[in-house]
Formats: sequence, structure tokens, C-alpha cells
Amino acid sequence: MFSKTLTRFLFIAGLAMHSAAQAAVTSKSVEYNDNGQFYEGLLVTPQGPAENRPLVLMVHNWMGVTAETRKQAERFAELGYVVFAADIYGKGIRPQDAKTAGAQATIYKTDRALFRQHLNLALKTALQQPGIDSAKVAVVGYCFGGTGALELARSGAELQAVVSFHGGLDSPTPADGKNITGQVLALHGADDPYVPAKDLAAFEAEMQTNNVGYELVQYPGAVHSFTDIGAGNDNSKGAAYNAAADQQSFEAARKLLATALN
Repeated sequence: MFSKTLTRFLFIAGLAMHSAAQAAVTSKSVEYNDNGQFYEGLLVTPQGPAENRPLVLMVHNWMGVTAETRKQAERFAELGYVVFAADIYGKGIRPQDAKTAGAQATIYKTDRALFRQHLNLALKTALQQPGIDSAKVAVVGYCFGGTGALELARSGAELQAVVSFHGGLDSPTPADGKNITGQVLALHGADDPYVPAKDLAAFEAEMQTNNVGYELVQYPGAVHSFTDIGAGNDNSKGAAYNAAADQQSFEAARKLLATALN
């Protein structure tokens, strides 16, 4: 009887905690535009005081703004940050398969100036949201968005922290590293087949040459997309979820933001 009662209590307590977490943040779509080109970002706001709150700009993976983007945005908002998920592709452009996503991502990976333009537009929009402390801003990106986080920093945006989760680490314009203002944290799957060793070396050389404060953390046994539970668990495909790397990388990001945005 005691065991059943305890089990029921824990179940109800778990539901209550889940409901509280769900209620801890609110989210809404934010439409913005530039010369007639429309975008649809996502604003996720925590409970609490509505003034002078740190901002986390989030950059989506190659699939665009999706349910996965919302999940990650809410995860950071629950830490007390206002999170604005940028829409790099444009309103309504939401790839439904890898081929289409690859084509969309390639547009920006081969035109870094355009990428930076869209990133800075999103940052400008995010900073216009109410209650933001413009002196406490970080960018966080996943995969394609991890590349974007670094490109935003290289563009000279005023950032206190830059976090790349399993992002591309190539360094096409290493001299632009001098424009990076915040601490850089690159969270990388040690077995990621999409980021060759030469890119790791180029990234570190760029950071060191330009005296950028950075940390490159590699997670053994992790491949690409290790934070995305929808990626499955088959490492042989090159992209797979890794629970340990997911938890450890989020904790590393949490610690950096707590310091940089304090």
C-alpha cells in the first residue's frame, strides 16, 4: 500500500513539476521584414521581472524554425533569458527533407555576407523587443546555426557570449576573428564526420591569432546533431542524438551564459 501511495505521489508531483515548467515561459511568433522580405521568428519569454533581461539570440539548424527550435529556446528561457529564435530563411521557408534543407543552408554557407545580413537583422529585431538589456546579449546556434553564431560574432555584433552546438567550424575569413567581442564556446562531437580536422585547426588558429577567449569542447562518441533527439541513435549515419553530450553541452552553455550575462 505504501509503495503504491508513494508511486502515485511521485507521479502527481512529476506532473505538477512538468506543468510548472511549461507555465514558466510564454512564446509567440514575431514577424519582421527587410525591404519587403518577411521573416517569422519566435520570441520565448520567462516569467519574472519584465525589465533589463538578458537576451539569447538563437539560430536554427538547417531545417529552419521548427518544433526542435522551440524546444531549445524554451530550455534557455527557463533559465531566465529572453530568447529570440531567428528566421534566417524567411517566412514560410521550412524545408521538409534533408535535400531541401541542404540547398537552403548552402545559400548562406556560400555567401557569408548574406548570412551575416540576415543574422544582424534578426539581432536588431530581437533587441527591439520589450525589456531587453542590450548590454547582456549572447548568440546560441545549432548545426547550421552554430556556423551562424560564429558568423554573427565575426561581423562585429556586440555580444557577450557565443555558443555553437555541433556547428560548422571552418574559418573562411580568419581576419574577421578580430571583430569577435565575446567569449566563444564551441561544443563539438568528437566523431562528427561533417567537421574535418582541418576545420578544427583553422577555428583554433583564428581564435588564437585574434586573441579571442574561447573553449573547444569535444564529446567522445558523439557525432553531428547530438542535441537533437529526432536524429535517432545510429552514429553510422553521421548524425545522432547523444544524451550524455546533450546534457553536458547544455550545462557548459548554461555556465558560460551565467557568467557572461550576469
